[in-house]
Amino acid sequence: MKLTLPEYTTNTAFDELLDEAQRPRLAARPLFDYLDSLDAQELAARQQAVDATIMAMGITFTIYSEAGNIDRAWPFDPIPRVMARSEWTQIEAGLKQRLRALNLFINDLYNEQRIIQEGVFPAEVLTGSGNFRPQCVGITPRFGVWAHICGTDLVRDRDGTVYVLEDNLRVPSGVSYMLENRQIMKRIFPEVFRSINILPVDDYPAQLYQTLAALSPRPVKHPVIAVLTPGIYNSAYFEHSYLAQQMGAHLVEGSDLVVGEDECVYMNSIAGLARVDVIYRRIDDEFLDPEVFNPASTLGVRGLMRAWRKGNVGIANAPGAGVADDKVVYAFVPQIIRYYLNEEPILANVPSYLCMYDDQRDYVLNNLDKLVVKPANESGGYGMLIGPRATVEERAQFADLIRANPRNYMAQPTLDISTAPTLVDGELAPRHLDLRPFVLQSDKLFATTGGLTRVALRKGSLVVNSSQGGGSKDTWIVETEVKSC
Repeated sequence: MKLTLPEYTTNTAFDELLDEAQRPRLAARPLFDYLDSLDAQELAARQQAVDATIMAMGITFTIYSEAGNIDRAWPFDPIPRVMARSEWTQIEAGLKQRLRALNLFINDLYNEQRIIQEGVFPAEVLTGSGNFRPQCVGITPRFGVWAHICGTDLVRDRDGTVYVLEDNLRVPSGVSYMLENRQIMKRIFPEVFRSINILPVDDYPAQLYQTLAALSPRPVKHPVIAVLTPGIYNSAYFEHSYLAQQMGAHLVEGSDLVVGEDECVYMNSIAGLARVDVIYRRIDDEFLDPEVFNPASTLGVRGLMRAWRKGNVGIANAPGAGVADDKVVYAFVPQIIRYYLNEEPILANVPSYLCMYDDQRDYVLNNLDKLVVKPANESGGYGMLIGPRATVEERAQFADLIRANPRNYMAQPTLDISTAPTLVDGELAPRHLDLRPFVLQSDKLFATTGGLTRVALRKGSLVVNSSQGGGSKDTWIVETEVKSC
């Protein structure tokens, strides 16, 4: 008989936290045996050590509010999420499959559009896309890859199925917190790392550098790579500066770059202008080049699109990659995988209803109290309706929004997302969580070992974003054998 292993396996003190379907996995047994040996006072001391370490390391994120931009210490839970490598291997294969297919899809949309001509993908979905960039038509970037860095959000339902919630292909963030979470855990629980074989995540900056370096138009041993940031007031500025430092890349703003008469990109330096080979951009398309997109933008570089179109600079992620970062397009990803790869999807999509279709829209409008409704292009948990937890007035307002712009909305059943023990106010309590692995593609594919686990620190909440009260955990992929019985 094959064992079905849910999220965690608990023993003694942890048993009361989780129901039978949420008991911890065998891979977590060594960790929970260790945690079981700690009393409440010792756990509280570890939490205090975590808080002190975060302050000393300066790990912050920014919340935008009416009172201004507020910098806050990174909310971190010291109880890690644990998964066996045998399970992770399958998830990793699914992530790579998904990104390969999405990049083929994006390249097709900006060139031959075969998938539309053959009736696999509806033309009206592309017509209504807010992230399709006509300025990119006819371009094929190096390796045919548009989304070089992807942050895919995963959740586990109560029945154990791992679902993809969404693909973040524009400017995905959070990987620096994944790396810092691991450093914090090594400082706070060094003895655990000596006794459990936890697979490393530290190689991500090197893998990111290699991914970006492969995009260089010049055959040089050490291409010049620049991380283009909107500046210090951006909520992800910590990550921009962190990754630039870890890769040995240059951290620049738009005013530091210029496109020369030769249509190459140059960076201002003490020694004068230096050519830039690859730009890892952390600003949205519409601000990237005032010559092509928003003419009022002061964040981008005038002429950058000309240089990219000429093949004189690599840009990651490529402008226009966000056409596949659309929650309506998401519903077609299984068909996209079958069409381009002739493979069955390894990872499941959440069943979805598209409000652009009359029958599906009618179902959504009649069942708003049971569904989660999402706008096509919002991120960060904003603009969505969690029907079972919304008021009658909120559901009525959303119904009006859907009727006014049906292409912009899709809906999904409310999943019973898995929980994990989390240290809250000195006590362990179950909290809902998701997982954002990061996948890289240029000439090769790479996926992080695990990813950023985000946790809803508020009781009962399904929203894990830090800007809305969420936090994070370290994610441990461990070498272990799960025996059958």
